[in-house]
Amino acid sequence: MRAAVLHHPAPIVSRPLVLEDLPIPEPGPGEVLLKVEACGVCRTDLHITAGELKPLRDAVTPGHQIVGRVTKLGSGVDAIRIGQRAGVSWLGGVDGTCPLCLKNRENLCDHPTYTGYSVNGGYAEYATARADFLIPLPVEHSATDLAPLLCAGIIGFRALHVAEVAPGTRVGLFGFGASAHLAIDVLKSWNCEVYVSTRGASHQQLARDLGATWVGDATDRPPVPLDSAVTFAPSGDVVIAALSSLRKGGIVAINAIHLDRIPQFDYDSLLWGERQLRSVANMTRQDGRDFVALAAKIRIRPRTMLFRLDEVNDALAAVANDAIDGAAVVIP
Repeated sequence: MRAAVLHHPAPIVSRPLVLEDLPIPEPGPGEVLLKVEACGVCRTDLHITAGELKPLRDAVTPGHQIVGRVTKLGSGVDAIRIGQRAGVSWLGGVDGTCPLCLKNRENLCDHPTYTGYSVNGGYAEYATARADFLIPLPVEHSATDLAPLLCAGIIGFRALHVAEVAPGTRVGLFGFGASAHLAIDVLKSWNCEVYVSTRGASHQQLARDLGATWVGDATDRPPVPLDSAVTFAPSGDVVIAALSSLRKGGIVAINAIHLDRIPQFDYDSLLWGERQLRSVANMTRQDGRDFVALAAKIRIRPRTMLFRLDEVNDALAAVANDAIDGAAVVIP
């Protein structure tokens, strides 16, 4: 099979993935082999390929928004059938025995497996995955429409819950890329007023097209106090902008696995009044099932730009440069 491989250090920093011919992997006990139909590109992939997240392997195939068809079963797998369509997300496995797993907080597991980071992911023609971490997917939708739901969609959905968004409230989205453009559909279905601060004229226009109540620049403060906010840009300045936009008692959920920094800020004016800053870490299997079901119910259709597997470095560059309105998806 063909696979896009990240070596450490990357031979060419601007084009970190190398297309290689590799043996088709064998599924281990409790795993399945998937023939990849599509794999979404996530900003986390940029942090991995840039080395901003510490390398866990000498070589790895990134990609963790995988839509595929099951072609082979590992030993002990009996609840999955050959030919079944399934999705794979960022959280590829947990130990199930650590204190947090035992408290139904598997997204915070002490010994997790991360798809496309600690194990090989979906920028390839085939990928293996734990059977018990597969996400059931509808067969009537295209693979390229489903792929962005599997991390960008799920983690955005979780971020709304972490921010304690309630129906009918005022919600700020700071940054408007792959994840936020899916979250706005959820918010509109909850009858929320959505205020978007984002850089880039095309991103701003997309927010307007998708029904935002107000749209401003990346660190602009909305014209009304917000009940909740979610930051999607990996920028500490954006976090402070979101915090400054809250009413008393409001919550900012930071939907980023890496931040450039957190600037100094004035506690009295920004955090006092029981305002809260919270981080969003990974997702649970239930988050995935709940979001995919909701996405089907409210008919979420991502805006996508497609790239061939041999164009995967171009896809990463497009995401890094905010050149895509919506989500990038790689197809083998």
